[in-house]
Amino acid sequence: MELERMAPREEWPDETEENDEKPEKAPTYTCCDRFHQTISNWMLPSDLRDSYLERANCLPPPIFIILISIAELSVFIYYAVWKPQKQWITLGTGINNSPLTYRYDKREEAWRFLSYMFVHAGVQHIIGNLFLQLLIGIPLELVHKGHRVGLVYLAGVIGGSLASSIFDPRKNLVGASGGVYALIGGYFMNVIVNFRSMVPIFGIFRILLIVLIVGTDVGFALYRRYIVHDTELQVSFVAHFAGAMAGMSIGYTVFTCFDKNLIKDPRFWICIAAYVAFLIFAALFNIFFFSAY
Repeated sequence: MELERMAPREEWPDETEENDEKPEKAPTYTCCDRFHQTISNWMLPSDLRDSYLERANCLPPPIFIILISIAELSVFIYYAVWKPQKQWITLGTGINNSPLTYRYDKREEAWRFLSYMFVHAGVQHIIGNLFLQLLIGIPLELVHKGHRVGLVYLAGVIGGSLASSIFDPRKNLVGASGGVYALIGGYFMNVIVNFRSMVPIFGIFRILLIVLIVGTDVGFALYRRYIVHDTELQVSFVAHFAGAMAGMSIGYTVFTCFDKNLIKDPRFWICIAAYVAFLIFAALFNIFFFSAY
């Protein structure tokens, strides 16, 4: 009787079903995926990395920082090769009379407060700035896009020249250090505030790396300012600090608003208001009080 109640053999479950199922393959990561993974680890706290990786791509590419670097390099080559120079390692003749250079005796030509970023004093100067802005700027632009990086960069450039006109008023100015230091300042504040979520041991490494880079670059500026006496154009360390301050305020606000509407962040408008107040003060100083110095 028990045998009669047993189901026919053809109704038995197929014992080979489990064997036929293929194990799921582990996800494969392309070089691009690994690159964006590295970028997210360096630029974002842990709670924002997944959101970035879901939509990460290289389109649009970091066009702002690349174009600005090409423009700066092109201007340097123009003055080093096609303008008469004693040597191209340290430029003097030519860029001192350039319409791009910030000159305190021609400060009424307002474009010079911005255009000076395209002119550099020598090969060490241009290489240092290009290296830093590509190293920091490309990852930042991949994460935050060009309009945000451009805002921070240009705020540092303009802030650097205006601060130099106030605190170092009798010196000409060349170089993009204000913009470079704005990017560094914004990233530095991001690392400090999100230290725990950006892997502490790597956070310490990032901070030490930034301190080493900044210390070397500022040391170079001080060297050109107080030790080298045979150059007409000197690197202003005031522009470095002013650019860093712009980055630590506006830059930090912009770089911590990943995946958020920047316009709706009150911190952004507070920083913008403070920056505009500084611009107005600097403009009034240059118009009414510069001659007293």
